[in-house]
Amino acid sequence: MKAYMGLTCKAGAYNEVLKKLLFSLNIDQQNVFLLFGPVDILVRFQNLTTVEEFVEKWVNPIRMIGADENLITKTMSLIVAVESPVCSERPFAFLFLNTKPQNVEDVRIKLLSIPEVLSADSVLGPYDIICSVKAEDYDDLETSVLLIQQIDGLESSITSVVSPIKVLPDW
Repeated sequence: MKAYMGLTCKAGAYNEVLKKLLFSLNIDQQNVFLLFGPVDILVRFQNLTTVEEFVEKWVNPIRMIGADENLITKTMSLIVAVESPVCSERPFAFLFLNTKPQNVEDVRIKLLSIPEVLSADSVLGPYDIICSVKAEDYDDLETSVLLIQQIDGLESSITSVVSPIKVLPDW
């Protein structure tokens, strides 16, 4: 089982949240993404056995990060209903997609046929599909996003560019 958790941080607090995710909760940096988009941080969880495990081991402890200082102002959990193959390549961006209800699986399959698409997971939550894409630069990303947005059955998309997570000297 696979899931994602999107975190919105208090202004200026994302570095502290990243530190706690990486060093206190020991989440592998390959599964933590700093985004420019609707959420500040996206965390991917793979190889889960149950929803209960996800909630107890990850959701509840993450919600408590910096609770006294309100470091995390909002969370969003996305449970993966249909997984795409695991990809080890770091994405350039994530797309949060909504489709016509009857077209979710068709859109997901079409996404996976695009060479720049690294993964396309059908999720339960405010979006229908979360899609990771590779790109050489912003022009390449624009080309990929425009291609994706032309898929029949796609209703809307939000693109979030992945920022490198820089290890600060005090980490």
